[in-house]
Amino acid sequence: MKLLKTLLFVTALVIGTSFMSAQSKVAHINTQELVEAMPAMQNARAELEKLAKTYETDIQTMATELQNKVKQYDAEASTKTDEENTKRMQEVQGMEQSIRQYQAQAQQDLAKKEAELLEPILKQAKDAVVKVATAQGFNYVLDSTAGQGVILADGKDLLPDVKKELGF
Repeated sequence: MKLLKTLLFVTALVIGTSFMSAQSKVAHINTQELVEAMPAMQNARAELEKLAKTYETDIQTMATELQNKVKQYDAEASTKTDEENTKRMQEVQGMEQSIRQYQAQAQQDLAKKEAELLEPILKQAKDAVVKVATAQGFNYVLDSTAGQGVILADGKDLLPDVKKELGF
């Protein structure tokens, strides 16, 4: 009987130890904080702001030109024929439509440029997270950015190690 109890105890101990070693290691990282801190992200943000200012300046110039044309046409309306006034009104409407189209194109261009600039930054961040997690023996890394579904992030935070891997 004593031998059976000892055998059961040893079996339970072996099974428990195998379960303990089979457990997955989990870490977390705030990817938004990581990406925002990356020097490449600050460069990308500066480039996007510069491009946005260029578009904004162009749109302001077009709007000023339109306002001047409207003032001129309003002042001259009484001295022009109805046919000329109709042509002028169509010209003004065409200019307004051109401005709206330019604004829409500018927004599309900015979105495209942002995606183009972010893709390599996000890849670099992901590669660094994978490298650090693998080197430290983690099986899973959860994104602890607010709103990403992680309620409690009390495990190992990889952010400092990944920043070190990226050199900042």
